[in-house]
Amino acid sequence: MKNIAFYIASRYLLAKKGSTAVTFITWLSVGAMMVAVTAMFVIISVFSGLEDLNKDLISNLHADLTIKSSAGKTLKNLPKIEDLLKKNKDITSFSRVIEEKVYINYNGKGDIAYLRGVDSAYTVVNPINKDVFYGSYPSFDYSNEVLMENSLDNRLSIPVASSKDYATIFMPKPGLGIINKEDDIYNKKDILVTGIFPGKDQLDSYIISPIELTEQLLNLPKNSAYQIVIKLKNPENADIVKGKLLSTLGKGIDIKTKEEENAAFWKMINTEKLFIYLIFALVIFITTFNLAGAIIILQLDKKEQARSLISLGFPLSHLRRIYFYTGVLIVISGIISGLILGTALCYFQLFTEFFKANETLPFPVKIVGKNYIIVAVTASLFGFIISWVFSKISKEYITKN
Repeated sequence: MKNIAFYIASRYLLAKKGSTAVTFITWLSVGAMMVAVTAMFVIISVFSGLEDLNKDLISNLHADLTIKSSAGKTLKNLPKIEDLLKKNKDITSFSRVIEEKVYINYNGKGDIAYLRGVDSAYTVVNPINKDVFYGSYPSFDYSNEVLMENSLDNRLSIPVASSKDYATIFMPKPGLGIINKEDDIYNKKDILVTGIFPGKDQLDSYIISPIELTEQLLNLPKNSAYQIVIKLKNPENADIVKGKLLSTLGKGIDIKTKEEENAAFWKMINTEKLFIYLIFALVIFITTFNLAGAIIILQLDKKEQARSLISLGFPLSHLRRIYFYTGVLIVISGIISGLILGTALCYFQLFTEFFKANETLPFPVKIVGKNYIIVAVTASLFGFIISWVFSKISKEYITKN
């Protein structure tokens, strides 16, 4: 009997003969479901691409793990910490970092910037040297050679790699007391810009310099650090390595993973993704009312056939299954065709980069297996529920004149 119900349902969907209105509304329901599924799959794929793009944007901002002091800025017992990190087999490399806000002046123009002092191992942890598009990364032979973010350099118009043109960095001095002369207010150093890198919004107004420069400006002893950034052999084990380091290094140390350093940023991205999902889930839910209309019209059009089947002893429960299976077939047809069309559109964007977010940046797209599951489950859930609800036809409706 179950196979008979499914066979009749498939005939209702695929048979060429019958009411034109029923055929039209049925395939209209399939088309509406296909469009909704396609839209949802494409948008979720775009967000998957944006997620990768955002990871790339912040890849040079934070390391796999970052060690900071939980009391004060400067890390204490630095030689002990470095010795423990060298012995840890999960760590590929680590680098000392000192970062402070400074004022930079060149040829009468001034701006606020972030000075990040790093040691020579920094490019192993964060390969920012690969992003240099003009000039070169500092050689670390001199403490005043720096790498500057593009927009900051454009605002100040500082020539690159010019031995005659130096900008000046000002670092306010901490402390109290009477100010007698200019040197009591701040330390200053002349810097030579050797290269330019794109900030990508995450490193806007940044200056990368040898750590010796920040130590001199802040009057810190040699081999000081505000933080230590770490590159792991397997970044997926960041939480495990973090736990081991916390138990080894003891109190006074705070360790954060890359995700924790960008917690607010990722929360915003995930919230946007959730809202987009809910909006398109609502679109699919509204679309399923076309499915309800198709089932109702099918019941009206096939009323005489249903009456004949009931008279021949066909169970009412199996008659309901006919309408339910018809709805299920419409939903499955819409989902399959929608996913195929959505995949085709995503590949079209990947190969042609036709749709652009701005003049130079195409919309990023990433085809992920879980997106197929998310879209299919969402559409199936709403479609099957609507099919089940509207298949509950009563026997009195069929038998009454």
